[in-house]
Amino acid sequence: MSDRARRAARHVSGLMAAVCLHACLVGCAALQQEEPAAATSASTAAAAVAPAGAASAPGTVSYRVEVQAPDELRQMLLTHLDLARFQNAPQTDGITNAELIRLAAASPAQARTLLETEGYFSPQVSVKRDDPPDQTPLITLTVSPGPRTTVVTWELNPGGDLKKNVDAGDPTAQALLARLRGRWPLKEGKAFSQPEWSSAKNSTLALLRADGYPTANWSPNTLAHIDAKTHEANLALEIESGPLFLLGELRIEGLKRYSEAGIRNVADFTPGTPYSEKRLFDYQERLGKLGLFNGVSVEIDPDPAQAAAVPVRVRVTEQSLQQAVAGVGFSDNTRERVTLEHRHLRPFGFDLQMHNKFELGRKLRSWEGELLTDPGEAQYRKLLAGGVTRLDTVDDVTFSWKVRAGRSLYTERIERLIFAELLNASVQNGLGEFTSRALSMNYNWIWRDVDDIILPTRGLTSVIQLAGGYAVSDSADNGPFSRLYTRNTLYWPLGSSWFTQTRLEFGEVFAKENVGIPDTLLFRAGGDDSVRGYGYRDLGPRKSGVLTSGRKLLTGSVEIAHAFSAKRPSIWWAAFLDAGNAADQWTEYKPALGYGLGLRWRSPVGPLRIDWAYGREVRKGRLHFSVGIAF
Repeated sequence: MSDRARRAARHVSGLMAAVCLHACLVGCAALQQEEPAAATSASTAAAAVAPAGAASAPGTVSYRVEVQAPDELRQMLLTHLDLARFQNAPQTDGITNAELIRLAAASPAQARTLLETEGYFSPQVSVKRDDPPDQTPLITLTVSPGPRTTVVTWELNPGGDLKKNVDAGDPTAQALLARLRGRWPLKEGKAFSQPEWSSAKNSTLALLRADGYPTANWSPNTLAHIDAKTHEANLALEIESGPLFLLGELRIEGLKRYSEAGIRNVADFTPGTPYSEKRLFDYQERLGKLGLFNGVSVEIDPDPAQAAAVPVRVRVTEQSLQQAVAGVGFSDNTRERVTLEHRHLRPFGFDLQMHNKFELGRKLRSWEGELLTDPGEAQYRKLLAGGVTRLDTVDDVTFSWKVRAGRSLYTERIERLIFAELLNASVQNGLGEFTSRALSMNYNWIWRDVDDIILPTRGLTSVIQLAGGYAVSDSADNGPFSRLYTRNTLYWPLGSSWFTQTRLEFGEVFAKENVGIPDTLLFRAGGDDSVRGYGYRDLGPRKSGVLTSGRKLLTGSVEIAHAFSAKRPSIWWAAFLDAGNAADQWTEYKPALGYGLGLRWRSPVGPLRIDWAYGREVRKGRLHFSVGIAF
């Protein structure tokens, strides 16, 4: 095939694509319209743009294209018109002057077809060619789109099991149909276009498929009636739901070492529960949080023949029986550290998980251990845990140990921990040595509703800790106490490029003044994730010039951040203001201020944060460094 023949074939294929798009609009895409009269015939257009002697011009030609149209349409036409696409073709793929004449003549019809997809069914399109002496020819396409077609009526009706259930008065089916209609985007007065029409149908179909009817589809009776003279669209929609799928038995694949009971107990559905995409996704997330598997998938086979009891297939990839991780790290709060963690997922052959963590650092040395069962029938997991900690600061040394027993529950947004705890804490400081013990009942509650658990930019996290018990002290009175602590963080974007973070932290221990509360239940402020500009636990009440822990805590923070540039959206600068302190009495409370600038790198493995903060009370600056987000 010659070069000219190949170019002609490309031109014909471009025209065929435009014709197919037009046919799709008026046929398969279910658009019906009155055919508008052609404004310009091909022969007339060819005569209008062909200068004398143009057909005899040898070789390929260079030319310019200008589209005079509203901005939102101009770019679309420049992208899809054959005339515009060939303008920037390589010299080897260029076109002759005769081919240019044919392309120019065909461009009004192609433009009309493209404009119809955007809802303009009566546009006026003209083309002309200018051949200035010794200059590149200019092809000008002038477009007057005319009125845009708008939706005047629409109706969405169900078919299949959804219709049967709605007619039978099923409140779940009626609510689902109301939700489908309420979320239909192309309501009265909305501009009609082929992309919006397709998007509206796709989103509505996806909603129905995700909520009980995975084989739903649009009926052939779904039509968009277009009146090109009145510029009106009348939408008639009929959705064939197919059968309502009910969940059946669990079929577990890939399980070798671990018990099926844990997998079955975290399922919040039983045979006969209506299928829900979100229900299976939440179940998959809970399985991933068990700590037993490297990979989990939960799915059904949407076979209408099995709709009455469709099996739920659970595929798992097990983690190794034992895991050990060693690491080195640094934080502004506790400085250098070496850590060793070990997990055994079936110690002594029992359906338990055992976790031990050792940390050796300049300021902090600790061991924490935990035994955790697989989930029971109510999804709760029983736990037995303990720990020993030694913390050295400038003003004191704290040694503590604790033992706790209880149970935990993890759901999509909420974590609950209920436990009884026995703890002991000894403090050595400039005032002497003080030891206290406490036996308490505790309830910890965590709420997370954020757009991204690792890199949140919108949403809220909230931590609430409640405790009540009895304290025994070697140097103070014994007596009952209660404790409340809460920490709330709001992430909120301002526009598309500014991000804010606001934090409020509050804590209080309620007891008689002379009751000796263990130091680990009291409060201090200062450091990263508290009041920047001050050292870790450097803020609290002073007694005879010695820093101690207080029974009251209140801190807050406001931060705003912005990307350095559009080319580097993962690197941000930030400005912040922190305030807060700990005290024994609210009358003695005086917030310390810290403010400064920071750098954020939102890496794929988590956020890296470097802050320089000025502490107003100490009148000096301090560098803070952290990785990750504390909840």
